[in-house]
Amino acid sequence: MIEPGTIAWPPVPIPTERLVLRASEARDRAVFVELFASPEVGAYIGGARPRDELERAMPEVPGRRPGFFVVALDGTMIGTITLDPRSAQRRGHVRPDAGEAELGFLFLPEAWGRGYAFEACTAALDWFAGARPGEPVVLSTRSANDRAMRLAAKLGFTEVERFEEYGAEQWFGVRPSTTPTG
Repeated sequence: MIEPGTIAWPPVPIPTERLVLRASEARDRAVFVELFASPEVGAYIGGARPRDELERAMPEVPGRRPGFFVVALDGTMIGTITLDPRSAQRRGHVRPDAGEAELGFLFLPEAWGRGYAFEACTAALDWFAGARPGEPVVLSTRSANDRAMRLAAKLGFTEVERFEEYGAEQWFGVRPSTTPTG
């Protein structure tokens, strides 16, 4: 989550060539359930959650917080992008005081392989560079997640270190502060 009070939230929807990054809405709830119940999505994030548990626990408007974007294609949610402060308790930091913005993303399996994650992450990173100039962004993923590793490289993240976390080797990288590409 972006630190409250540092950036107006939610931002105006961010259009890309094919997508829109926007705040979460009540109509997205069913897609959130589908996303977190998906075995394919859960493979690298600790597993899928039971659909009935998600139905009970999911708020009416999930993901309604600073730093959380819904990624929509033709008006329908296909994934999420997050920019959250990286917890000081976790391994992997590029600043001595920790709290770097950490990029996260999840997409429905049917959206994989079409370039949507790259397009959406680029838009979110450009927005962040304009909102918080000079701030680096970090990313951590399981090194076994080939898709996430390729996306990190394509987005300009470079490896800082690898370490064991959540029972698997994690890749940790940084994207230096930049100015928006648009």
